[in-house]
Amino acid sequence: MKAPMKTDSRKQIGVIGAGACSSEIRALAEVVGREVAKRGAILLCGGLGGVMEAAAYGAKQEGGITLGILPGILREEANLWIDIAVVSGMGHARNALIAQSSDALIAVNGEYGTLSEIALGLKMGKPVVVLEPGWKIEGVYRAKSPEEAVELAFRLTEGNGKP
Repeated sequence: MKAPMKTDSRKQIGVIGAGACSSEIRALAEVVGREVAKRGAILLCGGLGGVMEAAAYGAKQEGGITLGILPGILREEANLWIDIAVVSGMGHARNALIAQSSDALIAVNGEYGTLSEIALGLKMGKPVVVLEPGWKIEGVYRAKSPEEAVELAFRLTEGNGKP
């Protein structure tokens, strides 16, 4: 009998944001993705376009692993940069899976779906970092650059959850 596989110990950093966004926001998300991958973490996102696609693309440029939790039931809906596509069939309710499965969340701009992920992450006790400009919500940490956002997310996952 084979020994059971050990669970992967790499951090899973959720990158959240809108499916449609400006080129400036996409560029920020791409840098976040690259920085997550440089640190050896798995990038977790909603698997579709916009911020999710840009972050996944950035992670792949650094040889990272990407995981997308999709709202629908077709793996083919995932953007081209997703390595592992999880179909949920849950629509926006999948945001709870993204928040729960992430060790920390980084919000890159966003709309109401992003707001729900921020709220769920905070409710679940997850560190949430908002990249400026972004939502002003009590309990989130703020970062002025993609690099600072990733650094802060990693620091917050160590020990007591304080920077």
